Amino acid sequence: MMLRRGFILFLPRLVGLLVVACCSVSIVYMLACTPKGNNQQLALPRVHSPTAKEGYEAILHQREEQHRNYITSLKKKIAQLKAELQGRSKQLKNVQDQYPDPLDIRLDHSNPEKAQANLLAFLHSQINKAEVHSGVKLSTEYAAVPFESFTLQKVYQLETGLTRHPEEKPVRKDKRDELVEVIELAVGSLNNPEGDKNAKHHVYTASDFVEGIYRTEKDKGTLYELTFKGDTKHQFKKIVLFRPFGPVMEVKNENVNMADTLINVIVPLAKRASKFRQFMQNFREMGIQQDGRIHLTVVYFGKEQMNEVKSILENTSKSANFKNFTFIQLNEEFSRGKGLDVGARFWKGNNVVLFFCDVDIYFTAEFLNSCRLNTQPGKKVFYPVLFSQYNPSIIYGHHDSIPSLEQQLIIKKETGFWRDFGFGMTCQYRSDFINIGGFDLEIKGWGGEDVHLYRKYLHSNLIVIRTPVRGLFHLWHEKQCPDELTPEQYKMCMQSKAMNEASHGQLGMLVFKQEIEAHLHKQKLSSKKT
Repeated sequence: MMLRRGFILFLPRLVGLLVVACCSVSIVYMLACTPKGNNQQLALPRVHSPTAKEGYEAILHQREEQHRNYITSLKKKIAQLKAELQGRSKQLKNVQDQYPDPLDIRLDHSNPEKAQANLLAFLHSQINKAEVHSGVKLSTEYAAVPFESFTLQKVYQLETGLTRHPEEKPVRKDKRDELVEVIELAVGSLNNPEGDKNAKHHVYTASDFVEGIYRTEKDKGTLYELTFKGDTKHQFKKIVLFRPFGPVMEVKNENVNMADTLINVIVPLAKRASKFRQFMQNFREMGIQQDGRIHLTVVYFGKEQMNEVKSILENTSKSANFKNFTFIQLNEEFSRGKGLDVGARFWKGNNVVLFFCDVDIYFTAEFLNSCRLNTQPGKKVFYPVLFSQYNPSIIYGHHDSIPSLEQQLIIKKETGFWRDFGFGMTCQYRSDFINIGGFDLEIKGWGGEDVHLYRKYLHSNLIVIRTPVRGLFHLWHEKQCPDELTPEQYKMCMQSKAMNEASHGQLGMLVFKQEIEAHLHKQKLSSKKT
């Protein structure tokens, strides 16, 4: 490839050298044909000399011979340069044949059909190279390219910087036009299905669009996965599109029926009965009443507050007529990884979607559908990026009272952040979890086990869907980092604690609180004097 590019770069120089050589030869020829100055003029015979005629003829013959020699020499040089140029062109063609263009696109204007076929072949090869049909083994968790999610009105993004917001309307025109185009293409695809075109079918519009996710692999293209409402409550239409830095190409158009897809929510727990009561209120409303296709597995460590937790679970079961729950009690030190692993392996039914959850998580019914839609046995696992709530006492400290929990759960820069450094909340089929080897049970206490499992999936051929979701929240609670943690675990715990309190601006106001109050005091004094 480098050799081919070298010849391409050298070719204009060679042409330039030819032009310069021709100009030089022309100048030499002109100089040779120009009469010489007086000092170098040949001695001419006298007019009246008896040898004048013969002398002039001899001089003219000599000049004519010189001119013929110069012309012959010039022709030889031009022929040599032409031969050299032809040789270089042939050599360049051989190099191109030996090292073909990786895109395999020839700008052959004489054969447009072939050029178009080559272009289409390249675009299809881009789909095969990207993570569309299968995952790619990655070296670290930082090598994964996360998805971003969007609805008709909002984009939910990870890379916010200092000016962008975690949830915002697409301000940039190119991004807005891009998403509008993709939705329109998906609607058109749904309304023009393959098969019997005379059969009656539902006419789709943009209002049927539920949500979409997308990500760009900079050397391949952009992958879009769009979900639309189906014919019934639990049916959906899923469209997969790919933009290989060119026209968008439809990859998949399929029906997705989630009516019988059960989710087993697994919660490891030790003490924290009051938090569990709050969790069960959310579980009852979203999981039991709105979704209805859900199972709860609680893995409890120790016996302290266990009866209170069991009572909360039983009361919910009676009041909501809910029987799909399992309570497992372990007489050992709390280990999140151990609790989730035990809960996953305890299941004896058919293959089921596992949602690894914590007691301080709030989820919506829409998130449960996202959990189903972004998992596929042997193919996909789902690692949502949840929105983490800041300390309400700091956020709403200037208010008369703190709003209700439901009113607090809004996605804004001032209320929380995308917890993109956390990998604990995840959805996957039980078969994938078992096949990957489950959790590392040597890890005790807080943190580390989730990253280890995440890396296992990244090192496999499964597609890891990593995207911020609007229906999954981490509720603020004061975090304790016990001394028993290892140095690495303690560092992770403290970093998480620091991130949880407030935004940069709000923390800045606390740090400079005395300076702000002193400034206000000076302002009051100066106003009194005037």
